[in-house]
Amino acid sequence: MRTCVSSMAAGSSMEWLKSVKGVILDMCGVLYDSGEGGGQAIHGSIEAVKRLMDSGLIVRFCTNETQNTREKFVQKLRAMGFDISVSHVFSPAPALVRILRERRLRPHLLVHDDLMPEFDDVDTSSPNCVVIGDAADKFSYQNLNEAFRVLIGLEKPLLFSLGQGRYYKETDGLKLDVGVFMKALEYACDVQAEVVGKPSADFFQTVLNDMSLQPHEAVMIGDDLLNDVGGAQSCGMKGIQVRTGKYRPSDEKHPSVRADGYVDDLAAAADAILTSSLTNH
Repeated sequence: MRTCVSSMAAGSSMEWLKSVKGVILDMCGVLYDSGEGGGQAIHGSIEAVKRLMDSGLIVRFCTNETQNTREKFVQKLRAMGFDISVSHVFSPAPALVRILRERRLRPHLLVHDDLMPEFDDVDTSSPNCVVIGDAADKFSYQNLNEAFRVLIGLEKPLLFSLGQGRYYKETDGLKLDVGVFMKALEYACDVQAEVVGKPSADFFQTVLNDMSLQPHEAVMIGDDLLNDVGGAQSCGMKGIQVRTGKYRPSDEKHPSVRADGYVDDLAAAADAILTSSLTNH
């Protein structure tokens, strides 16, 4: 991932925003915080999404959410008040299902129970690969060890991870994400996982293709410095980090990845984009 090379003084105008034609929004930690009862919208985010969509900009949503099917996930967000269409949401599971079919793979699944319907039409007999997602409480020793045994028993171990996040924020605090367990299986089996979802360049390119935009014409807004901002920058996009969700103050001093701008929340990001001015601190 590259370091942002923009030189930005506090209060300076961000000239690159004038060429932005599309916005890609992360969801958890930007639009809402997950948790009991489905979570809650972050203050100002519902109106910010509406303003961006009403402005004529092309808006898409890019998430590593793997605790629900895409349809149920969107249904939850609509219940919070967001006007979001399923076709505008890009998540790892549907992308992985396409890969499994193209490569004629049969996965052993260690994923959340609510995600299982995404794999209803996938052959899981005699597995020749392992798939892990954010399985939450299913990340028990027994289930991880079962995945390990399948993986280590393959002639050519093949591991897919639905994203590689380290942690995320729920309403009651931070939670370990799938990347932690991905690393455990990688280490145990001496294999490198194929990541489907952010920060995969292929995943971001799929979203850009749907928007019919070039990388320099889009900006990614997320709370995850490495997977949202860094992943987008590696594809040639700009990346703005919000100070909500999993954001930590130390992110702004990261040694190798620096956002093209930092804002307090999505409402502030929308203000900056719609006025073509962003303050960097």
